[in-house]
Amino acid sequence: MSRAQNHEFQEWWNKQRQSNHDLLLSDESSHLLAIDIHSPGPDRTVGKDRSRSARQLSWVYLLKFQQIAASLSSVTSSFLVLLRTANRRVTSPDSPADSSSSRLYRVIKAFLIVVLLLLCFELVAYFKGWHFSPPSVRSAELVELLYANWLHIRVNYLAPPLQSFANLCIVLFLIQSVDRIALVFGCFWIKFRRVKPKAVMEYPTTSSSNQDEEGNSTEDVNVEDYPMVLLQIPMCNEREVYHQSIAAVCIQDWPKERMLVQVLDDSDDIEVQQLIKAEVSKWQQRGVPILYRHRLMRTGYKAGNLKSAMSCDYVKNYEFVAIFDADFQPGPEFLKKTIPYFKGNDDLGLVQTRWSFVNKDENLLTRLQNINLSFHFEVEQQVNGVFINFFGFNGTAGVWRIKALEECGGWLERTTVEDMDVAVRAHLCGWKFIYLNDVKCLCELPESYGAYKKQQHRWHSGPMQLFRVCFFDILRSKVSLTKKANLIFLFFLLRKLILPFYSFTLFCIILPLTMFLPEAQLPAWVVCYVPGIMSVLNILPAPRSFPFIVPYLLFENTMSVTKFNAMISGLFQFGTSYEWIVTKKLGRSSETDLVAFERESEPLVQTTGLQRSASESGLDELTKLETSKKTGKRRRNRLYRKELVIAFVLLAASARSLLSAQGIHFYFLLFQGITFLVVGLDLIGEQVS
Repeated sequence: MSRAQNHEFQEWWNKQRQSNHDLLLSDESSHLLAIDIHSPGPDRTVGKDRSRSARQLSWVYLLKFQQIAASLSSVTSSFLVLLRTANRRVTSPDSPADSSSSRLYRVIKAFLIVVLLLLCFELVAYFKGWHFSPPSVRSAELVELLYANWLHIRVNYLAPPLQSFANLCIVLFLIQSVDRIALVFGCFWIKFRRVKPKAVMEYPTTSSSNQDEEGNSTEDVNVEDYPMVLLQIPMCNEREVYHQSIAAVCIQDWPKERMLVQVLDDSDDIEVQQLIKAEVSKWQQRGVPILYRHRLMRTGYKAGNLKSAMSCDYVKNYEFVAIFDADFQPGPEFLKKTIPYFKGNDDLGLVQTRWSFVNKDENLLTRLQNINLSFHFEVEQQVNGVFINFFGFNGTAGVWRIKALEECGGWLERTTVEDMDVAVRAHLCGWKFIYLNDVKCLCELPESYGAYKKQQHRWHSGPMQLFRVCFFDILRSKVSLTKKANLIFLFFLLRKLILPFYSFTLFCIILPLTMFLPEAQLPAWVVCYVPGIMSVLNILPAPRSFPFIVPYLLFENTMSVTKFNAMISGLFQFGTSYEWIVTKKLGRSSETDLVAFERESEPLVQTTGLQRSASESGLDELTKLETSKKTGKRRRNRLYRKELVIAFVLLAASARSLLSAQGIHFYFLLFQGITFLVVGLDLIGEQVS
């Protein structure tokens, strides 16, 4: 930002120049007003007199000081705004808070009380100088006697088991780190050797240059070469995004007589049902084979919805089924890029494509999610697809061979991860999977921490439910011992159970305890260096996110609370393990994408000769969408109790580490505690109110 011209300084400068010019005529007074800077070399002379008066130097320093002060003022004002927002959120009686009935919350709250009592005890000992000369157990004073006995109990009874537990978590941490490094090397090998699945044939693409005025293709295409494909869009109260997903699926570059679109609506909102019906009717008028299905009873959630749709009689006429969640927008050539891989691969059951995010730069939360999911798709899915021919189905943006679904038992309602369930059962039946990293399907990331937390709870409790119910099925299956070991030890135990377990216990429980039980120690490389290296590896698939590497490391440790709680609830079937909440979408790209879909549909959709009404442009639907939104209660940011309690635990532990001058541990605990505080106050992600 340019500064306003300083007229006072300019006026002074002109006067000073004239004064110096007059004074230079007098040799006697010149040395009083100027400072001459001479070259130290005897043969070097300065051509011009580069002297500055003392007042000139003071003005220069004053300008620099003003610039620094402005920067500090900007940082301070931002910090004060953050503090005011946090204070308003805490003191407001209207700020909702998450449930305090959780077992984990009660345990963490008791842990906080113990930590605060220990901190008070250690502060008393520090100011009395007992850290230099501990009191004797024979002391006459009660406080000294208590502290001496505490030291005895701490050294002989508490520190050894804590150190053993810490060593166990360190071993698990190292095993998981080795697995992560192996995945990264596998990804590098794939990139270096340019390994990718290959299709034995390709379908010709349809462009506007080879179509007539009515949208019919002018080149000879044998329709029988195109297999029958069912396209399913399961949704539930998707007011913001239903129109873009339906439009994206309806403009698929595929013969219309060889496809059928099923809109599977589980909405209980009458207005949303009417809007979706109107959208389906619009595309029916344009000649697209599309059906609207609505269930009165939403049993089984998404799995029940898909199971109901697959029970229709006409499904037997179709060979493949493509599934898209309500916020997904496949490109027009999605089917032409995925179906060819099934040709000649009779044992291929699934083709999964990569997700791409329309709002990855919306806020800090979406940027951090993009880092995680980029590693998942670029590294985990790709490496497992190339080397093992198996990975967990992502529930959307994939094409299944219907025969594979039927052979493995179809959609089951026994877990909240029906996609992973059907993938594991298909793998045990001998079906192979292919992952296409270069075929992307647009979707939306949750922008609020509340929506992201609910999504992660379902994603981490569901695998533990599935592990419980399919463990013996894996042991009894006829697949090779290697595949059984991969499923049990790598897919379930290491990546779904051990990872959230050690992340939470190591950095949120053991590390704070070692500050109060210094006889048990965590090395600095466990606290700082290895997590830093793992964060660098995680961020490699998203190189533009390198500036966010430190927030990513801290936020992942913060999310370990939610993931650990979900893992425990799923493993032991606690109350929230079967809770299914649809992830909130905002439809950031709905309006612009709808216009683009309308333009793309002109050459791709064969019209039936009916005059298009004004409502078919999509503008009336958007207007109806905006006017029909319920006013309802204004949404507000929440307070998250578990994160807030752990924030105080970590900050108390950082204060204790400051007393013992443990540098790396202090900084890690301090910044991790601040991160928990920010997340607990819901200051990350979308700010609603």
